[in-house]
Amino acid sequence: MAQVQSISTAPQHVDVLIIGAGLSGIGAAHHLQTDSPKKTYAILEGRDAIGGTWDLFRYPGIRSDSDMYTLGYNFRPWTEAKAIADGPSILKYVRDTASEGGIDKHIRYRHMVKRASWSTPDALWTVEAERGDTGETVRFTCSFLFLCGGYYSYESGYTPDFPGMERFKGRIAHPQKWTPDIDHAGKRVVVIGSGATAVTLVPEMAKTAEHVTMLQRSPTYIVSRPAEDRGANRLRRFLPAKMAYGITRWKNVLFGMFFYRMARKKPEAVKQRLIKMAADQLPADFDVATHLTPKYNPWDQRVCLVPDADMFQALRNKSADIVTDEIETFTETGLKLKSGKELAADLIVTATGLRLEVWNGLEVSVDGRRIDPAKTLSYKGMMYSDVPNFASSFGYTNASWTLKCDLTCAYVCRLLNYMDKTGLRQATPRNTDPTIQEEPWLDFSSGYVQRSIAVFPKQGSKTPWKLYQNYARDIMALRWGKVKDGVMEFSNPKGAAKKAEPARIAEAAE
Repeated sequence: MAQVQSISTAPQHVDVLIIGAGLSGIGAAHHLQTDSPKKTYAILEGRDAIGGTWDLFRYPGIRSDSDMYTLGYNFRPWTEAKAIADGPSILKYVRDTASEGGIDKHIRYRHMVKRASWSTPDALWTVEAERGDTGETVRFTCSFLFLCGGYYSYESGYTPDFPGMERFKGRIAHPQKWTPDIDHAGKRVVVIGSGATAVTLVPEMAKTAEHVTMLQRSPTYIVSRPAEDRGANRLRRFLPAKMAYGITRWKNVLFGMFFYRMARKKPEAVKQRLIKMAADQLPADFDVATHLTPKYNPWDQRVCLVPDADMFQALRNKSADIVTDEIETFTETGLKLKSGKELAADLIVTATGLRLEVWNGLEVSVDGRRIDPAKTLSYKGMMYSDVPNFASSFGYTNASWTLKCDLTCAYVCRLLNYMDKTGLRQATPRNTDPTIQEEPWLDFSSGYVQRSIAVFPKQGSKTPWKLYQNYARDIMALRWGKVKDGVMEFSNPKGAAKKAEPARIAEAAE
């Protein structure tokens, strides 16, 4: 007999509902407590733990692929010695932030959000979530909905449908579903992929495996950086932690902006410099042209960062190698490549990417009309055309995730405070400029982006709809720019008659 799902009929209300208790969600809660302290809030987390990405991924060597002085929060200094930090250290940082601020008391675990519907007359979102422990559907209402659940599906990663996978007698594992029983010690390992996950896995597994091969269709830019920032560690000895953190943070931000600008302005020169830096770490007979020379320009995809040249060290000592080829088929004992070469393996790791997920997989409707994300324009990289009181936290492609998230969280608080001050209940980005042209949300050639970009919101051809991927520019727009900018429509005053038309309410508010 089929189980009947129960539905809670009494919705619980908060001013702001945050989706996700990872790096972004905990940061959003802190900003609310600091900048909009009168607002009530709750965090709905689909899993049973704080941490998001840093709790989900458990593969060997899991670490940040950017420095913690920019990946860390602007309000909480990173004080560990390593700037390129391991996953458990980052997870502890996020959890300590939550517990020290009392944020953890606001989290509802095992609440997987499914639907959200906006009512203009009520100026409320009604959000339905499914409880993972009971199967019950519970309802929440909120005045503002803030998505902080990241950009990819936690259910599964992306693995191409390689021919013959069922024939392989060893184990096939995706990094997103890593479990403690996956043993690589003394084994022949093939890691399929060449992105950040692959270059993290290969040197770590090579420490105990018989041999590790990174199998790639095409090369990626790989850059070494010291795991410890000696300058930052010295500053902390002489300056207060927050001051030292701020100085290092801005040093790294400015260097990152300079590097990105040079890559865009002089791509060939930067390309040759990165390739030479990699070649200098390797023996003279290593085939850099085949294995470490990408076909694309720097920052058309993310540049892979390796701490203390660990990837190059594994290549030098022959505990790992790179094969650039394509898979023809899996076999019983490994992989047969299109070149005819065969790779023997006991364990194959498919570091082949993520499955992107728009709006945390949420079904969104406004006044009974289902919203198609792909038909919306992204406002300042955080809100969406014609969707009221709704924001998402999304980081940079060319810099640390948290830099943009901190700015987004602060801007949401500015919006909330402005609405309180003016007695208006609704903030809706409206595009009334007929010259705005739609562009893909992300100008990125990575496979995981191109597979899903069609279903994501679009960006516009100019401000405030364009994503410039520029931290300094976003500071001016989000921290100092006018909230009432002629594009953000404030409407729906408190006490308005429920049957009043939104257009008339907007006129009255002006």
